[in-house]
Amino acid sequence: MDLPSEEACGGPNMKDKEEESMTYKEAGKVSPDEAEEEMEDETHADILDVFEEGLARLVQDPLLCDLPIQVTLEEINSQIALEYGQAMTVRVLKADGEIMPIVVVQDATVLDLKKATRRFVELKQQREGSVRHINWRYVWRTYNLVFQGEKLEDDRVRLKDYGIRNRDEVTFMKRLRKK
Repeated sequence: MDLPSEEACGGPNMKDKEEESMTYKEAGKVSPDEAEEEMEDETHADILDVFEEGLARLVQDPLLCDLPIQVTLEEINSQIALEYGQAMTVRVLKADGEIMPIVVVQDATVLDLKKATRRFVELKQQREGSVRHINWRYVWRTYNLVFQGEKLEDDRVRLKDYGIRNRDEVTFMKRLRKK
């Protein structure tokens, strides 16, 4: 029984590979196969350097220029989502007057805002070299997030149900003790 050739089944053809390789060489580019071989020879540190250089070039884009130099992929994705209207910035005002721009998706809940606030503070501490531990359970037990006088107490409620829109300001407010 004769089996069909790899070429007849739509498999790789050596002639096609040679032509593809010539096309990459003519264009002054590295073929994917050659790039993979080169990557295997690179150390982890070398690959990280290449990645950081690419990230630095990416952050120079006008859309992403507001991001810090030590940007994370999460921050890049958030910025892109903002640009496409898939996310919004909620400005969280601390008692000391500092405003934290927190990016959350359009249909985010209060819990999502709390998690994003925690992530924002942790990234800020890392960048400043601070190693202070924050007990977030304590923070949310002793402070409320307040929007236009209304406490955001239910973590499951969506921000837009409270009327919070892009660039609105939410305040950290100390909870009053119940006697």
